[in-house]
Amino acid sequence: MSHVPAPIVQDTQRSSLSAIASALRAIVGDGHLLQDPEAIQSHVIDWRRRFAGEALCVVLPNTAEDVSRVVKTCSEMGVAIVPQGGNTGMCGGAIPQSGQPSVVVAMRRMNRIRNVDPIDGTLEVEAGCTLVAAQAAAEKVDRLLPLSLGSEGSCQIGGNIATNAGGTSVLRYGPMRDLVLGIEAVLPNGAVFRGLNRLRKDNTGYDLKHLLIGSEGTLGIVTAAVLRLFPRMPATATAFLALGSLDKALDILGRLSVRFGGRVANFEVMSAGQYDLVLKTCPETRPPLPPGHAWYALLEVDDTGDANDLPRLLQGALAVDVEAGRVEDAVVAASVSQGKAFWSIRHAVTEANMRAGYSVSHDTSVPVSAVPAFNQNVEAALKAALPDALVNHVGHLGDGNIHVVVILPRDRYSGSGSIERAFRIAGEIVDRETLALGGSISAEHGIGQSNVRRLNSAKDPVALDLMRQIKSLLDPQGIMNPGKLF
Repeated sequence: MSHVPAPIVQDTQRSSLSAIASALRAIVGDGHLLQDPEAIQSHVIDWRRRFAGEALCVVLPNTAEDVSRVVKTCSEMGVAIVPQGGNTGMCGGAIPQSGQPSVVVAMRRMNRIRNVDPIDGTLEVEAGCTLVAAQAAAEKVDRLLPLSLGSEGSCQIGGNIATNAGGTSVLRYGPMRDLVLGIEAVLPNGAVFRGLNRLRKDNTGYDLKHLLIGSEGTLGIVTAAVLRLFPRMPATATAFLALGSLDKALDILGRLSVRFGGRVANFEVMSAGQYDLVLKTCPETRPPLPPGHAWYALLEVDDTGDANDLPRLLQGALAVDVEAGRVEDAVVAASVSQGKAFWSIRHAVTEANMRAGYSVSHDTSVPVSAVPAFNQNVEAALKAALPDALVNHVGHLGDGNIHVVVILPRDRYSGSGSIERAFRIAGEIVDRETLALGGSISAEHGIGQSNVRRLNSAKDPVALDLMRQIKSLLDPQGIMNPGKLF
């Protein structure tokens, strides 16, 4: 069995804090190395305030060469490195560990759009560019970067790649792994991997970019990438549906896929409890449909045709399903602004859950056909084990990724021990049902710090051993984002 190298432990006799800071400041310049506790606070605590760590300093590089020199210096001084994008992750993957001060390498200065080519359908962008800025760059040349997340205004491309982000458009376009053609990255020894390939076909041995996609910063720091662009769809139809069950939701998705083919871009579902909670805790949202139904779905279809035809076609198809009793109620957005209002319900889910209590969102994927059984089994087991908890469900039905959200009331769970114990029970239940149906414990959020123990029990031992061998080969000192994945 292979072992991951033990993370470097800071040795003040070997490399004093002042020596480390001085060496790194010489690379990035005055003003781009942060040490003041207030200045680094947002870099050592995650946005949900579930994970907190320690940083010797925060470094803000401006070029790949800066990153290379920073990594080489940290390697020589035996200092751990934590790559960080927008710090919007769900699993603490971009937060340094407590008890092991690290150098945080924050990428926000590396935010340039290097090249947009509508003929090749490519966008070359630096890792610190926000997702929304990359989307806007594609839109300027009448192209689409289809990755879409609730955090797209602040998450960064490097983090999207490091976590293999999924989002709401996986049904049609796939996750981040399917959108990356090439990568530039700095490896743990400081070498720069220059793999900014714009080719759709390149059969010259191992495709090394896939080692970095989804590696959560444990194998290197992504500094730039070439992303695939797609034609923009001028015609979009957005609908909100009320459904009696997940079985009926799957039936409708199948029927719509036959009717509209690859034009079905999104099919999001949420349970009645989740829908009600968003409307209750987020007053800026408005109900597209009245409460009282078991499930709700957000559907989007897009195409290159007439912008008026597609909503009419979708409304006609849904009218047939409502009349047949397959759909309980439905409304098609009459304008772009109304469609955005529908989406605001979906994007408010995380905020609503945080406002309601202590929440944890599981990131399960199962075969699409198994989603109803998964939901039924998990719901029953969680209600029996944690009767005080509120259990909601939300996710991407078309790719089998359903988030089971467990919310603990603050007035009944006051101590951290009782909260963590309840979350551990919930996780064991969700994992048991997930693995029994041939699923994965992480579809798009990653492993980070929070899911390390779960990964060890859920992943095939041979696969884990291969992962450890790769980590040991590329990062023999164990300096790159220690405590994540392994």
